[in-house]
Amino acid sequence: MTQLTADFYDYEALLGDEERKILLGAREFLAAEVRPLVTEYWDRGEFPHELIAKFREAGLTALSYEGYGEHHGAVSNLLSGMLAMEMSRTDASVATFFGVHNGLAMYSIYSGGSQEQRDRWLPAMAAMDKIGAFAMTEPLGGSDVAGGMRTTARREGDEWVLDGAKRWIGNATFADYVVVWARDVEDDQVKGFVVEKGAPGFAAEKIEGKTGLRIVENAEITLTGVRVPEANRLQGIESFRDVAEILRATRGGVAWQALGVMVGAYEIALAYTREREQFGRPIAGFQLVQDKLVRSLGNITASWGMLVQLARLQDAGVFQDEHSSLAKAFVTSRMREVVAWSREIVGGNGIVLGYDVARFFADAEAIYSFEGTYEMNTLIVGKAITGESAFV
Repeated sequence: MTQLTADFYDYEALLGDEERKILLGAREFLAAEVRPLVTEYWDRGEFPHELIAKFREAGLTALSYEGYGEHHGAVSNLLSGMLAMEMSRTDASVATFFGVHNGLAMYSIYSGGSQEQRDRWLPAMAAMDKIGAFAMTEPLGGSDVAGGMRTTARREGDEWVLDGAKRWIGNATFADYVVVWARDVEDDQVKGFVVEKGAPGFAAEKIEGKTGLRIVENAEITLTGVRVPEANRLQGIESFRDVAEILRATRGGVAWQALGVMVGAYEIALAYTREREQFGRPIAGFQLVQDKLVRSLGNITASWGMLVQLARLQDAGVFQDEHSSLAKAFVTSRMREVVAWSREIVGGNGIVLGYDVARFFADAEAIYSFEGTYEMNTLIVGKAITGESAFV
């Protein structure tokens, strides 16, 4: 398959030959196996579980984790980002499923677990024989979860007892391993626990009636006296500061997803302008339509450039919270503009699911909010550039 029309500055050329081959293989796989399913499942609000085996067969699992997965060696952050973009260009829900499992859940274990824990859980997760979830957000706590986490952990001998509730937890209805974050009642520090499927006292109820990311099976979790062995406590996590290291890395992935949503919506709008005729000719030749397309392409190109440099900072090991926060805030804001312009170009048909742009328009709102709201990310960047904290 050829270069994307939205890649106006040929950012893909920055990849080496082997990584570009992986990206193009993913593009072909997503077009052939995923794209034909997403509209139906989005409409039904269900996750296509048959995709899990197909992801495994395509060799797209655990590419970021050296020693685990198909390639047994970590790929660059640039390729990881472009793969997230590619998935989201096809469907943001599928990208979110993958980001929760391969990103938040696996990275929590990879970065916060002991070597024994990594060897115990990651091989099966890398093969997608076991699926992961990440449970941090709570019914009464989102942006304030760092200091206001209500879920508690109490140690009793060689076990921990977890009590509380979590909300908006992707994959939780079917996950085999759920990384649950809870506040230790003894030292008041946040710690991480891997709760395995079937644990007594653990319940996950699917959230219905969503207007975006409908394929993602978000759940409300209740934990009632859930007993977890000390061996399932992530040994490298001692406070929320350690958790923040995980969020720093995964927040950049959400910005790549937002880029993918922009690209997907733009491609649909561009194709529509060539086919749709008004006043006897394609609307692609109308000045105001071209203006929306060019502004969209400008947002895409600027966002892509920012994310390329973010990936370089990650690969060099020098990126900070403010780097990923600026990317998340900026790119998701530009995404909102692009999906709105794309919907306008498609006109009344833009609200019909069969024309696809409606799906991107709706999904964009969820991506704009999760992994740190726009406002919270601006405060992180604001503190970095002024030296003054504006957090309440």
